[in-house]
Amino acid sequence: MLHDARPDLLAFAGFPPKHWRQIWSTNPMERVNKEIKRRTDVVGVFPNPAALLRLAGAVLVEQHDEWEAGDRRYLSEASMAALLSMDIAESDTLEQEVALPELIAA
Repeated sequence: MLHDARPDLLAFAGFPPKHWRQIWSTNPMERVNKEIKRRTDVVGVFPNPAALLRLAGAVLVEQHDEWEAGDRRYLSEASMAALLSMDIAESDTLEQEVALPELIAA
């Protein structure tokens, strides 16, 4: 099963090594889920599914604005520039093989 899932499991390796730690982490996603849970607990009972979707959507829009305009960025502009330069270099050498880390089963 791991051999079949190898491309998906190692998709992070297509990014610069400085990005790997942020890609592995699910902390931002957990933080957003916790905020949605906190806000839905305050409301308690929703009159219909659309009301729940509206509240969760508002939390996600607020979080997106915070990430986009915030001073503290999850990925720095320098690391994003490295990603863009990597994309340009990759388009020049599409046939080149990329060395991926090996999977080790415990």
